[in-house]
Amino acid sequence: MTDHRALLTIQPNPGGRLDYVVELTGAVGAGTVTVRYVPDKWLLDSQAFHNYLENLKNSNAETPEAIGIAILDDFNNEVVPRWLQVTLALPGGDETARAEHRILLEDRQPNWDNPSLLSHLQRF
Repeated sequence: MTDHRALLTIQPNPGGRLDYVVELTGAVGAGTVTVRYVPDKWLLDSQAFHNYLENLKNSNAETPEAIGIAILDDFNNEVVPRWLQVTLALPGGDETARAEHRILLEDRQPNWDNPSLLSHLQRF
């Protein structure tokens, strides 16, 4: 799935040393993907994220977990955030059912921590 990385276009982070959270949400098939990250030197172009997901849903990933891991790896390699969280929510048996299959992946740069910032985020 590394060919998807080329779609993740980045731009310089104007916030420099500030810690702040960026949240992007989109669809992959019937599921919803949410990516939250604290940028370091780079920001992801939001339109690029939607193009990336559109391309990713046509991949041959066998499981939602494989999709989540691919997104985590791609972001870590292209955007290189201070902190990164990827969640996937997949619906249950019918369209009206609440999400029954949820996945949470998280990573951070060594020695980075900002508990007061992350405490504002909605819990998984």
